[in-house]
Amino acid sequence: MRIFSLSLIAAGLLFTFAACKKKGPETATTESQSKESAVKSSDEPLHIRVQHILIGFQGTLPGKNVSRSEDEAKKLAEKIFAQAKDPKTNFDALVKENTDDRAPGIYGMSNLGVQPQGDEFPRNQMVPAFGDVGFKLQKGEVGLANYDKATSPFGYHIIKRVE
Repeated sequence: MRIFSLSLIAAGLLFTFAACKKKGPETATTESQSKESAVKSSDEPLHIRVQHILIGFQGTLPGKNVSRSEDEAKKLAEKIFAQAKDPKTNFDALVKENTDDRAPGIYGMSNLGVQPQGDEFPRNQMVPAFGDVGFKLQKGEVGLANYDKATSPFGYHIIKRVE
């Protein structure tokens, strides 16, 4: 009886050690595939292309001479966002007239766990709010990423999904 109990304990320990082994390359691939599967099963697309208008303010854009205050930036972003939501508005013209980034301000992004294609950037290498807003938009829709030190540190982004 004692030998049988020891055998059961030994078998249990072997099972525990096998379950706790270090993750190898096969596991890493499986984790990447499960991230991509999670994105595929969500409502978010795998790839998007967005155009944006960046409205910064003093201190948010190193190397750029932006003199507006945070309050002025917020009011300007809200005004431009209201204009951008009108389907008759020429978004390209709004970008050229208002962005503190380079026009035309178009970026491609791949979602989390998805391999970038062509000139796309991985979502996790962009400002978090940029992807958080962009991936929720339908083609042609416009969204606003408010300034936030952690998720949108460069200012306000008015984002239009173009693809």
